[in-house]
Amino acid sequence: YMGINLGAFIGPIIAGALAQNVDWHLGFACAGIGMTFGVIQYVAGRRRLRPVAGDAPASREAADASRGGGAPAAAPRTAAGAAATGARLGFTVVEWKRIGAVCVFFLFAALFWGAYEQAASTLNLFADRHVDRVAFGFTFPASWFVSIQAMFVIMLAPVFAWIWVRLGRREPSTPMKFALGLLLAGLSFVLLLPAGTMAGGPRGALVSPLWLVAAYFLQVAGEMCLSPVGNSVVTKLAPARVVGVMMGVWFLSIAAGNKLAGWSAGLSASIPLPVLFGTIAAVTIAAAFILMVLSGPIRRLMGGVR
Repeated sequence: YMGINLGAFIGPIIAGALAQNVDWHLGFACAGIGMTFGVIQYVAGRRRLRPVAGDAPASREAADASRGGGAPAAAPRTAAGAAATGARLGFTVVEWKRIGAVCVFFLFAALFWGAYEQAASTLNLFADRHVDRVAFGFTFPASWFVSIQAMFVIMLAPVFAWIWVRLGRREPSTPMKFALGLLLAGLSFVLLLPAGTMAGGPRGALVSPLWLVAAYFLQVAGEMCLSPVGNSVVTKLAPARVVGVMMGVWFLSIAAGNKLAGWSAGLSASIPLPVLFGTIAAVTIAAAFILMVLSGPIRRLMGGVR
């Protein structure tokens, strides 16, 4: 997670500067070169990804037993046993409920990413047109603002990991963490309302970059409550034989969020910035409160998984 965000921090600084200050073709080519190095590194080091002999992962039943200190929850199912437990398409009722919980998390995650990914669309256009980007006589590219989120991820990830461990049994449930993530994303756009009002006024004043920095801080704090938590909970909720498929479904929430972000960015040309920012804030905050209300039923769908 830290490695991904280290690349997300460095990438926009290099590719963005080349694209905006030199040539857009060179900026895109730079990204291709970086991915080529990534493939080379993967091929050269993939032998390190092979499991050590004897370290094959235990079955989910055995893992559950080891955590609970008792015998496995259930013996391997026969066809008759599967029918007795209400299995459909090879999954038990409990497994179907857990898959349903993943789908619920998917919907709310898509709304979160729809707000969060404004950083590379609406908010980057805002930075380019309405933010004072001069520092010490140097005008830095608007694309550099995209690196701020990754920088905050690197800074906040260990902090939030410590907080969750420190809370112990008082640690919020996964639905509540998702709700907190949506709430923080919404508050970041509430914070941007005054900046949008000043930039969209008759005088069209350039606003301080600190407005965006503060908003990105809130958004990344929200990401800490949702993204790594979602990665983890999907692997726990998904039936063992379809974990890969369910992780793919989970990551589709980011794709859906980017689609929403792009659609919203298209509206920025025809809708006043305060209205756009306010709408995004209202949707995400409303989603947060809906998720808080649904926290109990979702936890029942999760079947004991935290």
